[in-house]
Amino acid sequence: MAASGQASRGLTALFKRGWNEIPEVIGSSVMAVIGIGLSVIGVSGYYSKDGDNRRYKMDYVVMRPDDPRVARIRKD
Repeated sequence: MAASGQASRGLTALFKRGWNEIPEVIGSSVMAVIGIGLSVIGVSGYYSKDGDNRRYKMDYVVMRPDDPRVARIRKD
């Protein structure tokens, strides 16, 4: 019943044991989680600021001057 004793120690003991046995895997996993988190933040910021403005370049779009989307159009 050695497994039940290991399971009762919790996630912290599992992390410490993994760090002692395979530090490369644990370290790279932590960096991967940080990278995925930063990517999600970056992509959400990109789309919230209307970074993908290509839909106005593909087709001819007519907008009235009082349309609020007109302020976000760039002439790239």
